[in-house]
Amino acid sequence: MEQAFKTIGIAFLGLLQDVGGTVILLGRIARSLKELPRTMKLTLFQMEQIGLGSIPLVLVTSLFVGAVAAVQAAYQFQDYVPMRFLGTVVGKSVILELGPVLTALVVGGRVSASIAAELGTMRVTEQIDAMEMLAIDPVRYLVLPRMVAALIMLPVLTIFSDFLAITGGMVVAKVSIGVSTATFVEGLRLFFYVEDVISGLLKTVAFGGIIALMGCYNGFRTYGGAEGVGRSTMHAVVSSCLLILITNYFLATVLFRIIFYRGT
Repeated sequence: MEQAFKTIGIAFLGLLQDVGGTVILLGRIARSLKELPRTMKLTLFQMEQIGLGSIPLVLVTSLFVGAVAAVQAAYQFQDYVPMRFLGTVVGKSVILELGPVLTALVVGGRVSASIAAELGTMRVTEQIDAMEMLAIDPVRYLVLPRMVAALIMLPVLTIFSDFLAITGGMVVAKVSIGVSTATFVEGLRLFFYVEDVISGLLKTVAFGGIIALMGCYNGFRTYGGAEGVGRSTMHAVVSSCLLILITNYFLATVLFRIIFYRGT
């Protein structure tokens, strides 16, 4: 029993340390924002790495997500709901949840792992220490471009993902279910609200920040050589995915129950 309490205490202290370190890193990022014009070239490079590099992954994921959404919705609609609402369900589910969340998860796994591995390797090979010795702020040079790039590119990738997912659902509805394109589009437009699109994109801004922050934080705190780099990469992916899902709940509550609530 004593050993169990000791283990729980160590885990809790580690959690507090991670929370404190993350907040401190956020503060350093905020202070370095004034240096953003000096890092524009690095930021554009990171936007290419995060955005263009993730397009094939988003392409495949989005098409099949839309196809599965159409098939499942049609199965549940059998004998209960007219098929003209199929486009409504696919559009709503993709724009509100499936597009933003699944895009953040698949891109987060790729990007946060890449950032953590890159910065972790620089930490264990003392490249970051050398930058500090030369009076070069590693947060401005390494973290800020990645953070800004993720904040910008996640909404862009989500728009791309939403379009592809809805297109995939429409193709499956036409080919496999027998719902015409005109009927699908009619359902898609039936309950379409701009607020839904805005809400989904606002969530992805937060998701982009989480992905970059977890990758940079875990990369900066790497120790222990190659094994430490692998450990930091794993922690970055796990923590970013968990925080995306947790943050999604709270943002959905605020956006759909308070800000954009359409109740009477």
